[in-house]
Amino acid sequence: MREDHFEARLVRRLATLREQRGLSLEELANASGISRATLSRLERGESSPTAALLGKLCTVYGLPMSRLIAAVEEQGAQLIRAAEQAVWTDPASGFVRRMVSPPAQGLRAELVEGTLPAGAVIDYKQPAVRGMEQHLWMLSGVLHYTLEGVEYRLEAGDCLRFRLFGPTRFVCPGPQPARYLIAVIEP
Repeated sequence: MREDHFEARLVRRLATLREQRGLSLEELANASGISRATLSRLERGESSPTAALLGKLCTVYGLPMSRLIAAVEEQGAQLIRAAEQAVWTDPASGFVRRMVSPPAQGLRAELVEGTLPAGAVIDYKQPAVRGMEQHLWMLSGVLHYTLEGVEYRLEAGDCLRFRLFGPTRFVCPGPQPARYLIAVIEP
């Protein structure tokens, strides 16, 4: 799946979510903490959404990022080949997110592969959906993952299971990228 085509659909989906909820840009700016100007540029396709920005919008809309991504993907088969999986790159951090699970409505669990470049940091002030269960399994590299003020050093093969209620932070100290798989289970 071409990344630029996917991003254009993602931006359209974000505008649709705002309109469906009857929110003005000003109201969404106030609810999300994102400036009205940034939201406007985003909806016009003049800027690319970052992981932090998507996290804030998903919090306002009350849906996990994986559900936002799934809504943008082509719906269909139970099998999705690696070359067809939706890939999104955060322009701010270089973080690459691959939706491993085939898109599906009505199912609660999804697999997401993340690759965070050496030196990159991503902060989420709050989860999009409180109480969401996640399993973070390290595939390669090292990741410092902070969950509600507690930092975990994760290396290849380590798996951290938790429910999201507060802030999180992803830090890749390097020298290699941190590559991991997250199982996301909605409450």
